[in-house]
Amino acid sequence: MKRRHMFKIFSAWLAGAVAPVSALAAAFPLQKTKAEWRKLVSPAAYAVLFEHGTERPGSSPLNAEKRPGTYVCVACNLPLFSSAHKYESGTGWPSFFQALPGALGTSTDYKLIYPRTEYHCSRCGGHHGHVFDDGPKPTGQRFCNNGVALAFVPEGQPRPALRT
Repeated sequence: MKRRHMFKIFSAWLAGAVAPVSALAAAFPLQKTKAEWRKLVSPAAYAVLFEHGTERPGSSPLNAEKRPGTYVCVACNLPLFSSAHKYESGTGWPSFFQALPGALGTSTDYKLIYPRTEYHCSRCGGHHGHVFDDGPKPTGQRFCNNGVALAFVPEGQPRPALRT
C-alpha cells in the first residue's frame, strides 16, 4: 500500500474517531437528550444505539426469530426491516438483505482502521450495524444488525406508535 493512501485512511480514521457524534445528531428528526434516551432503552441498547457499541455475536434471541413480521428500531419504533428480507448469514447477528424504503441512513466508519459502511435509523440516528456487499441475491447486501437495537413485531399485531 502506498504511503499516501495509508495516510488518507489514517487521517479519515482519526477524524472519525475524534469527530463528535453529537454533530451528526442534529440531522435526525427525532431529538432527545442522552438522559431521555437512557430512560427509554436498556443500557445494552443505549450502548449500541448511541455509543456505537456492538453486542456479542450469537447473543440475540432475534437470531432464531422465524415468524413473519416487522423489525423496528427499539429507540423510536420506526419500522426498519421486514422478516421477508431476513436470512441466516452465519455471523451471529440478525441479518437482512434489504431495508424498508427510507428507514436507514449511512455513514463511513473507520473504527477498525479500514472504512466500513455503518447504518443508522433515519429517524432517531441510532446506530444499528454495518452493511456489507457479501449478501444474497437480489441485492447482494448484508445488513448485519445488533439485535439489541431492534424489536420484533409479529404479523397481525399492532406496531408500537412512533416515539415523539
